Amino acid sequence: MAYVQYLNTLPLVEGLGALRGVECMTAVPSRLAGMLIAGEVDVALASVIDAAKNPGLVLIPAGMIGCDGPTLTVRLFSKVPWERVAVLHADTDSHTSVVLAQVILAKRFGVRPAVVDFDAPHHDVGELGAANAVGPVAAGPALVGAQAWPGTVLMIGDKIVTDPPPAGVYGYELDLGEEWKALTGLPFVYAVWMCRGADVAAGAAKRDAIIALGAMLDRQRRRNTMRTEWLIERYSQQHGWPAELARRYVTEYLRYAVGEREREAVGVFIGYARELGLVGGSVPGWVEG
Repeated sequence: MAYVQYLNTLPLVEGLGALRGVECMTAVPSRLAGMLIAGEVDVALASVIDAAKNPGLVLIPAGMIGCDGPTLTVRLFSKVPWERVAVLHADTDSHTSVVLAQVILAKRFGVRPAVVDFDAPHHDVGELGAANAVGPVAAGPALVGAQAWPGTVLMIGDKIVTDPPPAGVYGYELDLGEEWKALTGLPFVYAVWMCRGADVAAGAAKRDAIIALGAMLDRQRRRNTMRTEWLIERYSQQHGWPAELARRYVTEYLRYAVGEREREAVGVFIGYARELGLVGGSVPGWVEG
């Protein structure tokens, strides 16, 4: 199986490598679906939009990275009002977040900007430490001059806390989870466990094994939920997060269990993306054990 090593994945993935018969690999979010399609792994915690772009993939309701309101770590920054955004520089680590940003800008502000890849500057976490992050989103060091930061940028993941844009560069900021909630009233699902549909089709040789693996992933998620404090104490500093902010992030901002509202939210999101021509696939199916 494959997943990304962010602080937000720990409640889903911590301990999996110690389970018998499980081999774990890590990669940036944008690579995970490709690894699954190529047969490099059987299960991946991948961006939900990738399952719509690749009809051969189906979702496993064993755990997700999601929110029901503010996300904290999926944010838009802009030097101009949202109605004037013409170009969006996007941190492409998460395909889902790039599409969500375009949905929010179109639905909430009536703009359809061009999208340009952007690699945000960042520290090595060990060199940075946790001292820089002192608020909900810290004012990061000026790793590059303010003029080098684009007019509008999407940033995701730990770097929102460890390496946010320098203070004063951007006058406008949005949390995309919060904007999605305001738009739809629903939670949002960024990533979810998924597999190849052919592996769980009726009579498929791997079907029982994948279903058993899904059950194991759900058990591990539940187990990790019971030891959140231990996870934060052990790993927050490694990821450059202050412990208290990491605790709030994992326990207050994020959601990990897949329920009916989360399934509905996936369908609404894919529907908006199709309406805007951002994806041509259908709403992905779910593995039912």
